[in-house]
Amino acid sequence: MYAIVNIAGKQFKVTKDQFVYAPKLAGLTGASVEFDQVLLAEANGTVSVGAPLLAGAKVSGKILDHVKGDKVIIFKKKRRKGYKKKNGHRQDFTKVMIESITL
Repeated sequence: MYAIVNIAGKQFKVTKDQFVYAPKLAGLTGASVEFDQVLLAEANGTVSVGAPLLAGAKVSGKILDHVKGDKVIIFKKKRRKGYKKKNGHRQDFTKVMIESITL
């Protein structure tokens, strides 16, 4: 059984007991969250497709931690002009464990 769910503007294919690194969500560590924007679900070989969402379908999970992603280096340079600029960025993520998928 799996589902494709929209979490904070990004689509994830999730199954039960899976970890997902979603964009940062509001909520404390250990809090439970529900995602009701289910786009597609599969159970026992039957695929249900929403138009655009499945009515009554929910995915519930638990926030495990708030983490940061790998550092991305932004380097800008213009040749022969002496212009160099180096910057870095680390994106914030929320680690969510999917507990159940209900249709």
